[in-house]
Amino acid sequence: MIGAIADDYTGGTDVAVALRSQGLRTLLFFGAPPESTGLPGHDAVVVALKSRSAPVEQATAQSLAALEWLRHDGCDQIYFKYCSTFDSTPLGNIGPVLDVLADALRAETVVMTPSSPQHRRTQYQGHLFVGGTLLAESHMRDHPVNPMRDSYLPRLLRAQTAEPVGVLPLETVRADLAAALSATEDRYLLVDAVEESDLTVIGRALREAPLVAGAAGLARGLATARPGTADSPALPPAVGPAAVLSGSCSARTLEQIAAMIRVGRPAYRLDPVIQSDPDLLAAGALAWYDGLPDGAAPLIYSSMGPVDLRRTQEVLGTDESAWILERASGLVAEGLVDKGVRRLVVAGGETSGAVVGALGITGGAVGAEADVGVPWIHPVGRPDLALLLKSGNFGHVGLLVTASGEGE
Repeated sequence: MIGAIADDYTGGTDVAVALRSQGLRTLLFFGAPPESTGLPGHDAVVVALKSRSAPVEQATAQSLAALEWLRHDGCDQIYFKYCSTFDSTPLGNIGPVLDVLADALRAETVVMTPSSPQHRRTQYQGHLFVGGTLLAESHMRDHPVNPMRDSYLPRLLRAQTAEPVGVLPLETVRADLAAALSATEDRYLLVDAVEESDLTVIGRALREAPLVAGAAGLARGLATARPGTADSPALPPAVGPAAVLSGSCSARTLEQIAAMIRVGRPAYRLDPVIQSDPDLLAAGALAWYDGLPDGAAPLIYSSMGPVDLRRTQEVLGTDESAWILERASGLVAEGLVDKGVRRLVVAGGETSGAVVGALGITGGAVGAEADVGVPWIHPVGRPDLALLLKSGNFGHVGLLVTASGEGE
């Protein structure tokens, strides 16, 4: 059974839907659940953490706790899921988490790739491409939390680990993968993949590997080697009043916000420079919501472009501004649900974490995809509520509009 550890909540939903798409009954939890949790029958389980941008000690401790729980649940293969854009600075957590997981599982070689062609992410000659553009030349160059200024994956990973890191080129993947895997002396092996068929070949070659890592693409490849017990029953569509809550500052989310405003959706901006008390900031947004007509499906957002983001961080500090907005977002989510919102669309990994925490959601069933890698989540114990947790870079330009429209 596959057990996945995702380094953020939107990544957890992404890998969960990838596993489910191959016929694996998949459970999703936000944080490792209590050991006493009774679980329905399943072929895969995902534990989503908020560890991507956490201090290293916290990220490794959370990951080891998740590993212990997954092994107790019977998982014989662990998948460490990180972002398909390899979000992680030289001080980041991908290397340290790999180190502790590999040591705990006594994994001699860990094969990985952030390639996910469905998301237009590919690895070639060890370089990561985003939509055909080198990572360091893409919109990720100016990411507000993890700016990516290098495209060569081995160099990025070597900055975070003392273990040897190697690359397996595409021609080897397609010629004699098994022999290359047997011959490698690298602890971490970044494997080229540019098509879904490459990931299927890699996944099937790793059927017995104790630890594998990467984005949702390779998880899907691994799942092809494991027959699912049955198709998951279809979940009812998400219905009811909708609202969008966005904190991502990614270029794609900013385009999606502009699309919402362009079609005339009511929009309210959370500005921590104007109001730095998160409780009052949230109260202002909820008071504004109360004045809207029924069925308005509004947007409440703290997303901002690079200039405003720098100004906010200069005035308040990076950590303080992030804390203010995350707390305010959680309070807004609580208030919206209390006021009858039943479809909550959330953009951004950190914002999703704040919302899930504020609502006390421990996990849920994976529903239909609103777009590739962006499924509706039906929380445990809340059959009346559905969440769409969107990674900042995911989704077509009109996704926020369509997801908060009529039905799922």
